[in-house]
Amino acid sequence: MMSEHGKRIVISTFGSFGDVHPYIAIALELRARGHVPVIATSEVYREKMDALGLELRPVRPVMPSPDEPDEVGRMVEQVMGQKDGPENVLKLFLPHMRDIYDDLDAATVDADLLLTHPLPLVGPIVAQKKKLRWVSSVLAPASLLSVYDPIVPPQWPALYKLMKLSPLVGRAVLGLATLKLDPLMKPVYDLRAELGLPRGAQPILAGQHSPTLMLALFSTVLAQTQPDWPANTRITGFPFYDRRDFFAERETPRELLQFLDAGPPPVIFTLGSSAIWVAKDFYRDSIAAARTLGRRALLLIGHERNRLAEPLPEGIAAFEYAPYSEVLPRACAIVHQGGVGTTGQSLRSGRPTLVVPHAHDQFDNAARVERIGCARALPRPNYNAKNAARELSKLLDEPSYTERAAEIGKIVQREDGARAACDAIEEVLSSNS
Repeated sequence: MMSEHGKRIVISTFGSFGDVHPYIAIALELRARGHVPVIATSEVYREKMDALGLELRPVRPVMPSPDEPDEVGRMVEQVMGQKDGPENVLKLFLPHMRDIYDDLDAATVDADLLLTHPLPLVGPIVAQKKKLRWVSSVLAPASLLSVYDPIVPPQWPALYKLMKLSPLVGRAVLGLATLKLDPLMKPVYDLRAELGLPRGAQPILAGQHSPTLMLALFSTVLAQTQPDWPANTRITGFPFYDRRDFFAERETPRELLQFLDAGPPPVIFTLGSSAIWVAKDFYRDSIAAARTLGRRALLLIGHERNRLAEPLPEGIAAFEYAPYSEVLPRACAIVHQGGVGTTGQSLRSGRPTLVVPHAHDQFDNAARVERIGCARALPRPNYNAKNAARELSKLLDEPSYTERAAEIGKIVQREDGARAACDAIEEVLSSNS
């Protein structure tokens, strides 16, 4: 503990709840240790941070708020494409490099340390320009490219099998990826040159990793340390936080708890906090699948736009949001989109899972939970009532999935990602480097 020598620690992150909640968990743990955490992120999270008493320093680009559902929907539609989603995410940031740099530069005045998420790319530049202590982090194994443990790329999932044949194949694929990415990085290289910094390593690959400490904010059940990961990588476990904190809400709706108490454990269907904006027929198909199986179902719909116009059938309930830690352990099975935050909560719940990946790291996360034996996967284009019922039937009728999920749940429950991350951060703060 360093309560008598509290430090100002700026945490730079951007994205959905899955990108922000882990850093809230770390910030709360840092504050409990006497430090002053500052979260540098989008202004849309102001209400969330105010509710927790955490300082927010706004960083551009300006993102639409949930009060503008049509605008959010249009943005998410662009970034959730299986083929072009990753590139479209970069296009949100790359035209605004100077603005983002200026905002984070201002946020880090008097900072003792900067902790960075892989986006929005300027954290390493701020740290290097200011000679500021810098710890980097990733949220999912897909951000740590390895030829020994290759990822499942969303654009070409079948490429995983090819890369598994040999590290040589993996190196060739990574080389091609670098060639494709490098032209996109011109705004980053231009900003570095403008600030008098060397070109540096490729920003999406090696350039995002701090030479001091790299935190892998996920469980060892998803991935083990690889020989070609950064040498200073530390796997912490998931840092969990799951309150929405909009409108000062603090409790799970009483009606939701009453539904859970009123019958057998339901199948819980959720799309996290991003894919809800591109849900389309997901919830309607999910209801049909649950009815085919004769199962109760709890739909976490994320936003009122996903509420069906017609009355829900008997044994089906729908709510906008509920803390996963309270409701997922009460499921018989969980269906989710495969975001790493939702994946972590699902693993912790100890319940078997059907993952419906849409884009980004979701395909890799889905493959990893399949490989450890507690889940099945069904890509979003193939998700319909018939296929969902078939996959859920296999998941629920084969005891090995439930048994393995319970084993994995105990492992994840024993981990404390926020504490482990803060221990590592304090080691950096205590060092003379």
